Amino acid sequence: MSRVLEHQLSFADLELRLLGLQLDPTLRGIVDFLDDHPALVEHVRGDLERGLKNPTVGRNGISPEQTLRSLLLMRVKNWDYRELRERINDGYTLRGFTLFDSHKVPFHDAFNRAFMRLTPDTMESLNQAVVQAAVQLGLEDGKKLRVDTTVVETNIHYPTDATLLWDVVRTLTRLVGELHEQLPKGVKGFTNRTKSARRRMQVLERMSASQRKQQQTPKYRELLSITATVVADVRRVAANAQRVKKVDVLTAAKIKASCQQLGHYCELADQVIDQTRRRVLEGEQVPTEEKVYSIFEPHTDLIKRGKKLKPVEFGHKIFLAESAHGLITHYQVLTGNPSDMDHVEASLERHKKTFGCAPDLYAADRGFYSLENLEACRTAGVTQECIPQCGGTKSADREAIERSAAFKKGQRFRVGIEGRISVLFRGRGMKRCLGSGRERFEVLVGAAVLANNLMKIAGLMKGVKPSARRNAA
Repeated sequence: MSRVLEHQLSFADLELRLLGLQLDPTLRGIVDFLDDHPALVEHVRGDLERGLKNPTVGRNGISPEQTLRSLLLMRVKNWDYRELRERINDGYTLRGFTLFDSHKVPFHDAFNRAFMRLTPDTMESLNQAVVQAAVQLGLEDGKKLRVDTTVVETNIHYPTDATLLWDVVRTLTRLVGELHEQLPKGVKGFTNRTKSARRRMQVLERMSASQRKQQQTPKYRELLSITATVVADVRRVAANAQRVKKVDVLTAAKIKASCQQLGHYCELADQVIDQTRRRVLEGEQVPTEEKVYSIFEPHTDLIKRGKKLKPVEFGHKIFLAESAHGLITHYQVLTGNPSDMDHVEASLERHKKTFGCAPDLYAADRGFYSLENLEACRTAGVTQECIPQCGGTKSADREAIERSAAFKKGQRFRVGIEGRISVLFRGRGMKRCLGSGRERFEVLVGAAVLANNLMKIAGLMKGVKPSARRNAA
């Protein structure tokens, strides 16, 4: 598939441009910035051309320029794939922004395939390049930094042992049904046990707290037995399917893929059965790192942040560092539930690498507090550390520092990152990742941050002359 943009304007495009139709100012600013920094597109081009022997031949696909602009538009407006396609197709200004103009706009699944090729490393490289460009343009000096962590959810239901076992049974049964259609003589010797598993799952889910103490163990034994039987039958069916011969190449490839998928879910099923048996039948407290919270998103972490309204969250913890002008200078998708205080020293090093010096003001909430972190701030050259003490009795010196006007002003600056997180959640669609897999999760976070940074830069560039922009680029 060709990835070269053959952007030829039609007479209709020229006539519409003569009418003076203008983009939204924010989108106009993003276009100006992208035009001044064409190197950003090359990061996307590498992903789209990955695995292609000759990218310049074949039918024309969505170009890197169109992919990047469409992704930004999707995140800026917080649209899904279908609405993205419909809005571009119906609006001339959005056609111009995404460089489709009067040409045919691809269907929503084409946008999905293009975005699926983007990698987390590419999104991180794009964000680094955008921040560096903002520094070169003089839009950000890095003298203030505020940091915080938040949680982005994965697209899973609330996990209980019963529902996870039910997920295993219904998923494996569905995949065996697909394998049955692929095999010449179908699947033999497999019993559909979804009804019996569903009945027991529903009984367990409807039990009250008092009923669970006395009645849940027998039902769990029955559900575990059904699930283990299904897993054993699936492994036998997959082994028999791999020995099937006298099929064409395409059918053999489909059978192999189905067997690999069955094997993947069987391994996850073993973990679910093991953790349920240990927790329910043996009364063991299973460590968090040994648990599976979803067979569809096994990378999901359980996060406890001490929030009263939401004591437990399922997804990944995200670290964010924001400058005074609203640019997110650094983000990171974390594994597990690490303490906030682990990120201070690393964030200072990253800030030095980006801006060449430590920030004058470093602001964070009390979760980042430790004596080691205070010392790290002083060693790095931070003039005003603004991290409230967490727990313990404050010394007279510490009490005086936290009561000072400078410290209170720094804390007022710190709370601005809470608003930034809210904007990322509600405006850029970062609250919940609907994509599948850890890689799609990281791409979503990176795209939301990229959209935020370009929108802020578009606003900051209003007072910068075009000649100065080009010289800095």
